[in-house]
Amino acid sequence: MSKSDSRIVVYTDGGCRGNPGVGGWGFLMVDRETDQALERRGGEAHTTNNRMEMTAAIEALRCVRDTSHSIEIRSDSRYLVDMCCSWIKGWKARGWKRSSGPVLNLDLVQELDRLMQHYSVRWTWVRGHAGDEGNEYADRLTNDAMDELAKGKDPSAETRYERSPIPV
Repeated sequence: MSKSDSRIVVYTDGGCRGNPGVGGWGFLMVDRETDQALERRGGEAHTTNNRMEMTAAIEALRCVRDTSHSIEIRSDSRYLVDMCCSWIKGWKARGWKRSSGPVLNLDLVQELDRLMQHYSVRWTWVRGHAGDEGNEYADRLTNDAMDELAKGKDPSAETRYERSPIPV
C-alpha cells in the first residue's frame, strides 16, 4: 500500500462470534506528524459484525479533536467502506431508504454521516488477515474485546503511545 497523505491514519476492525452474537471492535489511530498513537477497544454482548465495524469507525472519529486534520480510515470491511464512499449519499437522498427497503443499523449509519460532515475522511479497504500490520493490530484488539466479554468482563480498554506500536 502506498503511503497515506493523511495526517491521521486509523485502522479499524469489528467482529462477532455468532452473527448476531458476542461482538467486539477496535482501532489504532496514528498521528503521522507526531507518531503518537491511540488504541481503543470495546464490545457488546449481543450484536452483529456490521454494527461492530461501524462502531469502530464511529469511536475513532469521535476521538479526533482537530477537524482540520485529514483522516484515512483503513478497514477490511467492504460493507463499511462502500457504505461511506457510495451508498450513504443515495440512502440519505431517498430519506434514509435503500432501493430494497429500510437502511439497516440506521442509528449508526446516521452517526457516521454526521461525523463525516466534520472531517476530511478518506476510506481505504485493506484485505483482512493478509499480513497488513495495522489490520492485524485492530483485529487483535477486536478479539481481545470479545475474549473479555466471554469471561464476563468489561471489554473496554484504551492505551496511548508516545510512539506508534507499528509503522504507518
